[in-house]
Amino acid sequence: MASVLGTCSTSAARTATFACTPFSSRSSISAVFSFFPSSGQSQGRKFYGQIRLPVKKGRSQFHVAISNVATEISPAQEQAQKLAEDSQRPVYPFPAIVGQDEMKLCLLLNVIDPKIGGVMIMGDRGTGKSTTVRSLVDLLPEIQVISGDPFNSDPDDQEVMSAEVRDKLRKGEQLPVSFTKINMVDLPLGATEDRVCGTIDIEKALTEGVKAFEPGLLAKANRGILYVDEVNLLDDHLVDVLLDSAASGWNTVEREGISISHPARFILIGSGNPEEGELRPQLLDRFGMHAQVGTVRDAELRVKIVEERARFDRNPKEFRESYKAEQEKLQNQISSARSGLSSVTIDHDLRVKISKVCAELNVDGLRGDIVTNRAARALAALKGRDKVTAEDIATVIPNCLRHRLRKDPLESIDSGLLVVEKFYEVFS
Repeated sequence: MASVLGTCSTSAARTATFACTPFSSRSSISAVFSFFPSSGQSQGRKFYGQIRLPVKKGRSQFHVAISNVATEISPAQEQAQKLAEDSQRPVYPFPAIVGQDEMKLCLLLNVIDPKIGGVMIMGDRGTGKSTTVRSLVDLLPEIQVISGDPFNSDPDDQEVMSAEVRDKLRKGEQLPVSFTKINMVDLPLGATEDRVCGTIDIEKALTEGVKAFEPGLLAKANRGILYVDEVNLLDDHLVDVLLDSAASGWNTVEREGISISHPARFILIGSGNPEEGELRPQLLDRFGMHAQVGTVRDAELRVKIVEERARFDRNPKEFRESYKAEQEKLQNQISSARSGLSSVTIDHDLRVKISKVCAELNVDGLRGDIVTNRAARALAALKGRDKVTAEDIATVIPNCLRHRLRKDPLESIDSGLLVVEKFYEVFS
């Protein structure tokens, strides 16, 4: 799938390799291991590992330069990434997905307005949750980024700009800008905290004597999408990391004398099966919208789904070509909606009614009010209008509020009937 996969920290792998290397080895790896002094002197020189270094009296015998720098992406690496993307398995086209309209609408609205805050998709196994999310990759628009920056910094918005880029701009440096597609990053259940948050670049530390920061998955997901499949099975310590980053929009790493913060604003998309366990209410509230997916019961639709999947498996390229026109039409619709979103307005009396629904449903906080307003504006933009109607609000308000009604972690999420009843009571 056209997504960025990460399972374990590369730094950890290198550390394991170095730990297994004997000091007596004359390979280049043991030569780099100059942090561990060995006994022996020769004509004013000290031996470190297998390397002789000059020693001056009255000074420290070994110096390591330390700087809080982030590893940059070279043009060669960017080219390699593009080649890797071209060679990846083809993705099932988004318009080819049959049914599941609620889930597809929630995903599209989040692409149009990322500030909605993501979507939580819960439903039966085998209902196409992961397939639908990953098919979103083809529809993601391009964004402006600083070339070579590992955090996808926005050249115009300091809120999603790394500290290094801000410093360079403050000094008046001209930074190259390029266009790239919005990134989708997969967070595997077995990922380590170092891989998610970032860690020390061991290779740079050993070869150059510099403590450098190696960005993690949160850095790659900045201004993009972070997808967690089976999010209800995610370890608690990773849930805490996601909560912290989702709340502040920044990821702070404290590792081996390095303190570094970088922007981590992403659309959080999670999917799971409620039979395998519910989410913590704190994490559930961080998802802007909630979509429920059920198994298709109509026999004709089930047959169509099976036939379409068989066509895709038989010849993915030909299958994708057959949906190319619909795909391009949807891409243009999304681009138009994103550009027209700022001009969409919502009347004051509709805002008051939305807040009244939230208050009467006893929704904690104001996040429900904010998300409902944003989702309604995004839907109006998707339909090509510049004004929100009550019908738009009726469409999105169950997805924005039903997961916020659960007070007890042991309770199940309401299907949305309570929200719909209260909506018609207030908007009548």
